[in-house]
Amino acid sequence: EIYNRLRRKGLEFRGTTDSEIIAALISSDYGRHIEDAVANVMPQLEGAYSTVVMTKHAIVAFRDPYGIRPLSLGRLPDGAYVFASESCAFDIIGAELVREVSPGEMISLSERGLESRQVIKSDRTAMCVFEHIYFSRPDTKLEGKRLQEVRGQMGEILWRESPAEADLVIAVPDSGTPAARGYARASGLPQDDGLIKNRYVARTFIQPGQELRKHGLRMKFNPLPEIISGKRVVVVDDSIVRGNTTRQIVGMLRDAGAKEVHLRISAPPIRYGCNYGVDMSAREEMVAHERTEQEIAEHIGADSLAYLSMEGVYEAVGTPAEVHCDACFTGNYPLGDDPEEADGKFDLEQIAVIPATR
Repeated sequence: EIYNRLRRKGLEFRGTTDSEIIAALISSDYGRHIEDAVANVMPQLEGAYSTVVMTKHAIVAFRDPYGIRPLSLGRLPDGAYVFASESCAFDIIGAELVREVSPGEMISLSERGLESRQVIKSDRTAMCVFEHIYFSRPDTKLEGKRLQEVRGQMGEILWRESPAEADLVIAVPDSGTPAARGYARASGLPQDDGLIKNRYVARTFIQPGQELRKHGLRMKFNPLPEIISGKRVVVVDDSIVRGNTTRQIVGMLRDAGAKEVHLRISAPPIRYGCNYGVDMSAREEMVAHERTEQEIAEHIGADSLAYLSMEGVYEAVGTPAEVHCDACFTGNYPLGDDPEEADGKFDLEQIAVIPATR
């Protein structure tokens, strides 16, 4: 809607990102101060955004009224302020975390100093709970807790909910490592590096074509027969989306001599797409779509499969479901989206973008 309105006004777009549309909205409403333009634009936006805008005279950070994506304010030793989507960025530059930017808040840094304005008030917040599970780095702090600790607790709870008769716990590195450590700690089972990750290979889930993804996966992970052979292994990962990667990992572990492969996932089944900024598969491509856990286990070739419950997730996170978005697991979208109709990031990509000729 906003895209079409701006096109009718004569604005041309070079890409399909929502940040380009936000920039166009701000520039078309740029008054005396950038802060006023941002304050006028924020109520026009619906969805998730954590945005920083920089001009010659100011830096302005603003966050959607639900607080779906993280955004934090930090301070350097000399007193200067900085913004980052994740608090771990402050550690690198020697800054301290001051606080998270509040949902619906705008903070500006200029010659007038730091100024805060609550532009939009919301009845509820909806921080994406998948940030705690996977999206954010483990050294980031969200809602006052370091995610490395949170993910370890998820692994401990996963053992409590779904123990396995096994000889060894291994992680799918790197995102499954904290939960695997927690699972091993709670179970008393030994943990070892049964899969070695090549960190110079691109993400497999964004590579076009199944054959290229398969080749990329074999380059990305190398199982160690000396550790795995003859053992019943528990494989801990943070999530399963399509299931293609997981199925191939199970196959590689069996080829390396694993006697049994038991999968434990430190998140519930992903059954719905994300409409708030994350490129997930279409629902029909998701391995959990219209499948039971037993059917998923058979599909990927595992001896057993268990997911962490939604209750277990929130126990580890330490805050209730009412202040989070868990739509990718439950289909309950905080903005009231219809899970059968919303296309998320694909809406803009389905519009033919006509390049400017001048």
